[in-house]
Amino acid sequence: MNARWRLDGKIALITGASRGIGLATARELAALGADVLMVARDAEVLEARRGEMEALYPKQRVLAFAADLAEAEQRLDLFDWINDLGRGLDIVVNNVGGNSTRATLDYALDEVRRIFELNVMTAFEICRMAQPLLLRHGGGAIVNVGSVSGMTAVRTGSPYGMSKAAVTQLTRNLAIEWAAHGIRVNAVAPWYIRTQRTEGKLANPDYLDEVLAHTPMGRVGEPEEVASVIAFLCLPAASYVTGETVAVDGGFLRDGF
Repeated sequence: MNARWRLDGKIALITGASRGIGLATARELAALGADVLMVARDAEVLEARRGEMEALYPKQRVLAFAADLAEAEQRLDLFDWINDLGRGLDIVVNNVGGNSTRATLDYALDEVRRIFELNVMTAFEICRMAQPLLLRHGGGAIVNVGSVSGMTAVRTGSPYGMSKAAVTQLTRNLAIEWAAHGIRVNAVAPWYIRTQRTEGKLANPDYLDEVLAHTPMGRVGEPEEVASVIAFLCLPAASYVTGETVAVDGGFLRDGF
């Protein structure tokens, strides 16, 4: 296959990699030839997923590091580990995130700070710490996982929407700032994707009907459908794409009726 559509020899860091979009992305990148560094909070689940990945992709090196990336010290521990591996990085996928949905007046400030620490500061700091490791290989690709909630009002609660809008703007700024270094920075913005995080809401038939009524394609997305877009943005084939946020939303953002 044309090397422009492969990631052979590349090293990819994926956060929130033990389930959902993160796990699907790890699988997609490994299938394209990348060695994968998986990060998530739950060490037991993470190790199980790592083992499955290793069995699926025996030619790729699959390593895992358990960390709560909302904690600054654990972010430092992660990059100490990556530095000790001695291989640098080619790809960074900032997927980790979280939310608590409430009316704006019902949030405690500590909850808001936690959402921003996890969704914004984690991506910001990982990008900064990864930059010298990407430069070791002459550049690379960063993909941030945002959300349509950062682009329009949906029922996620205002702090989540604010945090994902910040991720979109971080993507734009870094794309311009680091283009001269050969680092491309893009983002994806999913709508409802069938993951552990969304299964509770989507189990409500009335809510699901409402979601589907606002989705022109008439269905909920799958993690693999987000992962494939992330993978494209990491490929050499996407070498002239930077600063973009690609909606993976079944047409949701374009439905003006």
